[in-house]
Amino acid sequence: MLQEGAHGKWTVSSSDESTEENSDSEKPSTSSLLGAAHGRTSGPQYPCSEARKAALKRKASPLKLDDKKSATELPPPEKQRTSQEGSGWCLSSSDEEPEDQEKQAHKETLKEEKPDEPKVHPLNLCKDDELSLNLKKEDDETPSEAQDTWDLLNGGNPFRFFLTKVKGIEPSHNSGALHIKDILSPLFGTLVSSAQFNYCIDVGWLVNQYPQEFRKKPLLIVHGEKRESKAELLAQGRPYENISFCQAKLDIAFGTHHTKMMILLYEEGLRVVIHTSNLIAEDWHQKTQGMWLSPLYPRLPQGTTGSAGESETNFKSDLISYLMAYNSPMLKEWIDAIKEHDLSETRVYLLGSTPGRYQGSDKEKWGHLRLRKLLKKHAASRPAQESWPVVGQFSSIGSMGADGSKWLCSEFQDSLVAAGSSVTNLKSDVPMHLVYPTVNNVRQSLEGYPAGGSLPYSIQTAQKQLWLHSYFHKWSAEISGRSQAIPHIKTYMRPSPDFQKIAWFLVTSANLSKAAWGALEKNGTQLMIRSYELGVLFLPSAFGLDKGYFHVRGRMLSQSSDSAAYFPVPYDLPPEPYGSKDQPWIWNIPYTNAPDTHGNMWVPS
Repeated sequence: MLQEGAHGKWTVSSSDESTEENSDSEKPSTSSLLGAAHGRTSGPQYPCSEARKAALKRKASPLKLDDKKSATELPPPEKQRTSQEGSGWCLSSSDEEPEDQEKQAHKETLKEEKPDEPKVHPLNLCKDDELSLNLKKEDDETPSEAQDTWDLLNGGNPFRFFLTKVKGIEPSHNSGALHIKDILSPLFGTLVSSAQFNYCIDVGWLVNQYPQEFRKKPLLIVHGEKRESKAELLAQGRPYENISFCQAKLDIAFGTHHTKMMILLYEEGLRVVIHTSNLIAEDWHQKTQGMWLSPLYPRLPQGTTGSAGESETNFKSDLISYLMAYNSPMLKEWIDAIKEHDLSETRVYLLGSTPGRYQGSDKEKWGHLRLRKLLKKHAASRPAQESWPVVGQFSSIGSMGADGSKWLCSEFQDSLVAAGSSVTNLKSDVPMHLVYPTVNNVRQSLEGYPAGGSLPYSIQTAQKQLWLHSYFHKWSAEISGRSQAIPHIKTYMRPSPDFQKIAWFLVTSANLSKAAWGALEKNGTQLMIRSYELGVLFLPSAFGLDKGYFHVRGRMLSQSSDSAAYFPVPYDLPPEPYGSKDQPWIWNIPYTNAPDTHGNMWVPS
């Protein structure tokens, strides 16, 4: 059906319009994926989302600007099937949240994170494409110089907050950043076994990120795949006798296992990494991603029990509670391992989401009500706090409803503005700045238009919430040299009116969606969450600051300001509002008026 609106003219199938309402996932149909795995595909396929699949196709078969005439003659996008059974995928605008049909259209943005999609080894699907060959070269990449890595671990970063390395930017901007091979390096510890929690997983690629000497150590992969997509993931792991799988239960429709965490058990102790990247080559190549890397936790003396090794932030018991929420016997050994280690040096708060309907005191254990509780208890309240804005930055967007009162500017904002035990702030006085890439951000990025494959906001969802776009701000990260590295990181914070201070900072897997954060039901007595998410919250009080704020560090990766008083916000503040000609990136409509950095157009069919 030809449609016209605020975003121009486009063609969509009628099935796209209906799916979008009920799912935030971006799963390709399982049958097409399995066909691809057996060489029965007519075109490039991609595991984690329809948006990413479109990006892969465009990389393999670019459309140059002078191909515009033929591009207009291309058939409309394939009809997308919606399914709650895991056998199909749902069109969604959000990369990680199932919430309302927009969950995983780009690499992982919103789609990536919430609804399940079959994941097939990208390199198996397109062994001959230039993209795969280029990314495969990264497997040969060596970790950072030993001294650099040692310095990163032991000095200059009291927050232990890092960005991933980005190919194609000034080397100085990768100083202090980490590749997955750095994280898994022997310099971080002598690996005994590891657990990888993630949404989109390329098993062969993951194995190659481990040093040769660790590739046969026990590895547990925790995922949310079902049925055929689960079978495909397990098939990827079959060549590796050391790999086992744990399926996260997703009993509420359109939920996804979006958490991204590594637990690394060493001879010397234990380490936890909570991050924003899928376990696929593209997510560690030219995107802006973030992580929190724990200290090396030493083993407790034998026989120690109870609350030994707990931090002031209660991180140890909160992490155990999160793992217990999976209700899986396969995680018992990891729960036991955590119990046996001293996590007392942790200075961040754990903030997770797990699927379920929660009432009473359980309602504050997860999602945005967990954030509200932590802020009320530990964030400083101050006069005129209501004038401090809220910033949310994400890679995918779920359905928000007909207007802001339905969720965004009501229950969600109430949680973001909580502080101290004082009376709730007047939320109408709190500016909300939402950072999401524009079409030009994507067009001018290092990856070009295919970067939009990890930003799965769909036209079907966007059409229904044009009111939301007035809150949008451009992506700009000159501070970290990453303005052209499209963000897959998700962050939320409360800056001062002049943006020189922040009351708190959160890095998480959670996109802007109800599926990820939860939505109140039954007149506010019940919180319903669809997906697994995980993040860490930085609060000044946990870093010995009594003024109730961090200063914003001037240069993101400079080592000059290593004090815990200066937080390294990874993008530019204040965010710049969209201009009159700016549009949010929407993955499933064509962009043929201007070429990207590779001279190509975007036609996602």
